[in-house]
Amino acid sequence: MAEKMLGGAGASRTSYQRYPRVRIREMKDDYLKFELRDTDASMANALRRVMLAEVPTIAIDLVEIEVNSSVLNDEFIAHRLGLIPLTSDDAMSMRFSRDCDACDGDGQCEFCSVEFFLSVRCDSDQTLDVTSADLQSTNPRVCPVDVAANALSSAADGYESAEQKGIIIVKLRRGQELRLRAIARKGIGKDHAKWSPAATVTFMYEPQIHINEDLMETLTLEDKRSWVESSPTKVFGIDPNTQQLVVIDAEAYTYDDEVIKKAEAMGKPGLIEIYPKEDSFIFTVESTGAIKASHLVINAIDILKQKLDAVRLQDEESDMKELTSHLGNL
Repeated sequence: MAEKMLGGAGASRTSYQRYPRVRIREMKDDYLKFELRDTDASMANALRRVMLAEVPTIAIDLVEIEVNSSVLNDEFIAHRLGLIPLTSDDAMSMRFSRDCDACDGDGQCEFCSVEFFLSVRCDSDQTLDVTSADLQSTNPRVCPVDVAANALSSAADGYESAEQKGIIIVKLRRGQELRLRAIARKGIGKDHAKWSPAATVTFMYEPQIHINEDLMETLTLEDKRSWVESSPTKVFGIDPNTQQLVVIDAEAYTYDDEVIKKAEAMGKPGLIEIYPKEDSFIFTVESTGAIKASHLVINAIDILKQKLDAVRLQDEESDMKELTSHLGNL
């Protein structure tokens, strides 16, 4: 587990909203679970929204189809190509095509775009699957995510399994052909969902649970079991040795108030108190694979800092104009 403060080393602990801390609980390439503490819901939600809609990735944005005799029309195939996640480790350093002054938008630019080519023809009686593995990239660092994952898996195992065929684009029968050129560009999820690097980003308030031990002692074992079973998720349990109620997994609580209602129905109001810690959040982040989940969070924090710096600079310029105007009237 790791913990990091998102502020300066001399940050004051009194203004906790400005210096949140992050504690990593679990981290994989496509999954990250962490705690965000010492802040409020506005910061947590801002971070979540930036991860979903503001962190850039690379996705196919333009498709030029030369030959298509498949059962799917051109627009359908172009849409399917756009939704194939591409490895986007270099996305932060790339230029947006609208801001690139080194090209005219034809796709042959190393700064803002990557070209893909696909050419497949079926010459047998067996149905041919055209998949993401058939896409040929001009930049080896930008390719379909499943192709990159399969390459690593094959290198480790020494063979390619039947499941490593790639994402199906279209199926071809004898005599059918698909030939096209595609251009991938940098973008953000706010413009189109195909650029969103996140499959899921959620956060919840960390719950605090207090059991009234005196009231609990007045319950029979059968009453305790009935009360535990009233929770839709396995939050509580009964200790087999002491027969006492215990909290098994506080984070499984969904704020449904079922156990509170059950206690009231049993004539035991105040048996349990559950309330959220308003300065502590538990995040769960799942990546599409375009970038690692850890990089998704780090990039989102950097982008959020840039946006806050822009707001601060705008406020300072506004204050300076107001001061200049005031001095000019003296």
